[in-house]
Amino acid sequence: MIKTFSDAAEQKKIGMLTPSSNTTLEPICSKMVSGLEDKVTMHYGRFKVTKISLEDDALNQFDFEPMLDGARMLADADVDVIAWNGTSGGWLGFDMDRQLCERIEDATGIPATTSMLSQVKAFQDFNVQKIHMITPYLQPINELIRKEYAKCGVEVINDVCLNQSVNRSFSRVPQEKIRSMFEEVCTEPADGISVVCTNFPAMWSVPDMEEKYGITVYDTINTVVWEAMEMVHINPALIKGWGNLFSK
Repeated sequence: MIKTFSDAAEQKKIGMLTPSSNTTLEPICSKMVSGLEDKVTMHYGRFKVTKISLEDDALNQFDFEPMLDGARMLADADVDVIAWNGTSGGWLGFDMDRQLCERIEDATGIPATTSMLSQVKAFQDFNVQKIHMITPYLQPINELIRKEYAKCGVEVINDVCLNQSVNRSFSRVPQEKIRSMFEEVCTEPADGISVVCTNFPAMWSVPDMEEKYGITVYDTINTVVWEAMEMVHINPALIKGWGNLFSK
């Protein structure tokens, strides 16, 4: 039977700004809302990002203008919210993400958020104060993320990284390795586990890891989808099988 939309005017559209070399977030975000197309759909716009480091050429990738160009093109699709589905605010500072959201809203008239701001909102909403952190990044980037969390009252107990800088490589990390990273950090209690990187395919293992360790995982992919759903007034609990966050 062909599924039809009950009322296309009621369907919400979530726009995602995506790093150009990212191949992980799009299939995951679209799969999260699979079966909900009569209520919400995902739409993507890219801008150039290939490297994650603290070198000038890597930092310059996150200048606002290319991101605003991408946001304007998403606005052409009449999306209801625009999310920067990336984690640069973790090392550039959450204030940079806040400024980006303001610039997007000024340029398009559309509400905006980011993966990092969504994650922090989830920490605040669910009283998460102590976390373990997993990333594929360089250790100096982990340290900067740790400092940004501390400004929000969130303490990182244990963290692990892969010391990689090529964004394309993050998506190729096997699930066995990702699961071993969970094992490495989960040696003592915490309120949550933070996974930072939207090209790192940890989401495929999140339900199993939550069941094994009894700790909710706040991945920067599931948190941005969670908040975007709230922003368009659709119950995030409609998303099934992608972690405890959606059932809170």
